[in-house]
Amino acid sequence: MNLDQLEGKFKEVKGKFKQKYAEHVSEDDLQYSEGKFEEMLGKLQEKTGKTKEQLKEEINNM
Repeated sequence: MNLDQLEGKFKEVKGKFKQKYAEHVSEDDLQYSEGKFEEMLGKLQEKTGKTKEQLKEEINNM
């Protein structure tokens, strides 16, 4: 799945992702601007302790 597809998928599963990581991730952490998806993944990486690849795979599998 390329980055654009992953970004689209994230828009669909954002609520599930927020529920799963409610203790670590705020609504602000899940906000991103067009073209800033990788930057948001970096924030999530810091908050969850997972690698970007792990987060991408998790988003893809939701």
